[in-house]
Amino acid sequence: MEGSEELESSLLTQPWASVRFDESTFLAKVCFRDTGYILLISDLSSVWYESADVEAVGQRSKELNKRLTVHVSSFLNHLCNLMCPLLAGQPDATTAFSCHRSASGLRLRVKSELSGLPFYWDFHCCPAPLEMVFRHLVRPLIQMNLVLQCQVQELISLLLQKDAEIEDYRENGATLSRDRLRTEPFQEETFQQNLMAKTLPRICAADEGREFASALQQLYTAVTQQEAKQARKRRCSEDDVDTAPTAETTEHPHPPPPSQEDETSSSNRTSPASSPAQKPRLPAAKAKPKKAKGLFS
Repeated sequence: MEGSEELESSLLTQPWASVRFDESTFLAKVCFRDTGYILLISDLSSVWYESADVEAVGQRSKELNKRLTVHVSSFLNHLCNLMCPLLAGQPDATTAFSCHRSASGLRLRVKSELSGLPFYWDFHCCPAPLEMVFRHLVRPLIQMNLVLQCQVQELISLLLQKDAEIEDYRENGATLSRDRLRTEPFQEETFQQNLMAKTLPRICAADEGREFASALQQLYTAVTQQEAKQARKRRCSEDDVDTAPTAETTEHPHPPPPSQEDETSSSNRTSPASSPAQKPRLPAAKAKPKKAKGLFS
């Protein structure tokens, strides 16, 4: 049966989405299963979460929806159908969301319909532990930053190669059929200056930096999937170490001391000094380094 740890692992690979509640912008992600749900939400000042199992969902549904007698799985399925379109940027017009912050946490209220009757739900979110914040937000963003830096460097290298190729064409008499296609050689320093002077202020404008574009959502999912894969490998390695047999034998964990007769017979054996000399081992042949291939070879 899938527990809270499995739910959080499934939540890890879900991308963050930008949502608005009561004129406030949040980043949120959610995962629903037959065993419950887990919600993670942040306003980039605080991070809250709620993890609820089937029993908690059933109890709260009885308190909030006394006229509804459907199975708990129907509640979970209905909540999934309400939250997933919201995170995809396509909220249901008949569903109302409201958010209430307090010192103890955050409460997200949902008003909708189920089977023709009013449906109410409250997500009771408490502050997320630091490990959860690092796992779902900090570490993936750092890894995404490193990936994007590598991408920029590769693109800069490609631009410089293209400029060299174009210059070679020009030196050999090639001309453009349309002059409007002419470009200036790429200057990395000028590019970085324009980035800091023009693009950076726009990105850091109010609320614009809180949105996860679709390309970034895909990158986040790829990064977290890799993180989940590495975590599984580490768990498998730890399990292998735990189940590995010990060096000691089970029959004689503590060998008995040798008897006097054994000591006498042992002293009559040939000593190590008189034993034939061992053949010296030949040094291992070193692999010849391969020649690095050229870029265009």
